[in-house]
Amino acid sequence: MWFKNLRDDIKAAKANDPAARNSFEVWLTYSGVHALSWHRVAHFFHKIKLKLIARIISQVARFFTGIEIHPAAKIEGGVFIDHGMGVVIGETAEVHRGTVIYQGATLGGTGKERGKRHPTIMEDVVISAGAKVLGGFTVGKGAKIGAGAVVLKEVPPYATVVGVPGRIVRIRTPETEDATHLGITATVALVHEAKQAELTAQEKGEE
Repeated sequence: MWFKNLRDDIKAAKANDPAARNSFEVWLTYSGVHALSWHRVAHFFHKIKLKLIARIISQVARFFTGIEIHPAAKIEGGVFIDHGMGVVIGETAEVHRGTVIYQGATLGGTGKERGKRHPTIMEDVVISAGAKVLGGFTVGKGAKIGAGAVVLKEVPPYATVVGVPGRIVRIRTPETEDATHLGITATVALVHEAKQAELTAQEKGEE
């Protein structure tokens, strides 16, 4: 299972990063792939109740990659963490395959919850640079979280969320989605949508 997840992670990196040239280079140099591999080892020790060893492994991975993932977090194969520096994934977070997470993103809690405190990210979600998704809710399949957005409540499938606090600016349909992720192109589109939403809000305020 560990090797299958690693293969899926490498495939996700190649599918989402135009700079990825081959699998060997991705395996050797991509910090997001390294962080996920270390996490799965830490998660194994966490499941068999060797929690101190699990925490030590996760802290070593954090030191070398700049990516902090709690050993208890559940992450499927085929997730891509691009660049990765400053990414934080909390204890009760769940991340499903096809998700793309950019640098500085946080899957965290608000500090006011008990039990399920961190978000569940469904398949094919894009979480852009600096976005904060905080709370024990679900981000639906195919959703896109814009750069710097702060999301505090559930996001429906195929929605685009931008701003602080996060607000839905568009809901697409599965039929309009391309069969594959667009990687950095998707992020550029999200930033453009955020700018358009800000301009529209400013225009309304001036009326």
